[in-house]
Amino acid sequence: MDNQDIAIVSELRRNARASISDLAVLVGLSRATVRNRLERLQKEGTIVGFTAILADDVREHPVRGLMMLGIEGRGTDRITRTITGLADVKAVHSTNGKWDLIVEIGTQTLEDLDSVITKVRKLDGVMTSETNLLLTTHMTTRAR
Repeated sequence: MDNQDIAIVSELRRNARASISDLAVLVGLSRATVRNRLERLQKEGTIVGFTAILADDVREHPVRGLMMLGIEGRGTDRITRTITGLADVKAVHSTNGKWDLIVEIGTQTLEDLDSVITKVRKLDGVMTSETNLLLTTHMTTRAR
């Protein structure tokens, strides 16, 4: 990706519904150039999709945490399915090293966070966990 591609992607991150005409004006390129670049970025797999952002996705959660989980045996898929069904879970990441999963949690209160942590810890197959509170986010690519 060159600087022009980066500019297009940056604008799409701000508003994935922006028209090609609007993108062209924002990045200072012709509509045809923007369309060609978008098609190329999709064909190459650089842009893999567009998504709808729900109000809950951008709602600020005053209490946020990362919960790292150690899973016993082959229970990771089952536990992942269960965790992704919890309303306060914002993302689940598989990883390597000491932890099998990293779970992003966002709640309104510390008591709500504690409730989510307790539910997850009680799942059959969760052997160990560690949770860290997020204090300040300096950079994110998520919609706000």
